[in-house]
Amino acid sequence: MSIACKEFREIVTRSLSTLPTHADELRELDAALGDGDLGITVQAGCAAVIKALAALPGEATLAEALVAAGKAFSTANPSTFAALIGGGLLAASKTMAGKEAIGKPEALEIGRAVAARIAERGKSKLGDKTVLDALVPSLDTLEAANGTAAETLAAMIATAEQQVVATTDLQSQKGRAAWVQERSVGHPDPGATAYLRFLEALRAALED
Repeated sequence: MSIACKEFREIVTRSLSTLPTHADELRELDAALGDGDLGITVQAGCAAVIKALAALPGEATLAEALVAAGKAFSTANPSTFAALIGGGLLAASKTMAGKEAIGKPEALEIGRAVAARIAERGKSKLGDKTVLDALVPSLDTLEAANGTAAETLAAMIATAEQQVVATTDLQSQKGRAAWVQERSVGHPDPGATAYLRFLEALRAALED
């Protein structure tokens, strides 16, 4: 299954239109570990990306759509999460140069590029209790998948969900969450949770 740019933009828009319904959940999770601004970041970022994608011309390429999304998300709210995700999308746009549709290989390329940029800019790795702890294992699931798109996405969601639960036992090593040290144990990572909610919103959008 391959998705052309126009359909990709429509699916992303539908996904991001529902993701802000989790803003309160993300705010509460983030407040337990940091400054509690993740809900606002996701809410503002989603609105900005939707607006940016709508402003693109119909013939916009995948790379241009990712650039627009990355710039919009990173500037919508001055937070570390916004900068990391936005920077990741900008890095991913380079992998889509000259490509007209997204299938499994392209989705994996985008995901790996986002993860690599987050790791680089955030100076983080697996086990640091960040979004990477859900993102990277779910991409491994994507790479190993042989089923339909729906089956693959369901497997990625299951993996991400397991990993979000696993972050509860970890101590935060990065950002404001690291300041609370051992008190961060017992709380799931907010960024990893936001990624899980995005995957769930993506599944709902694809089912529409």
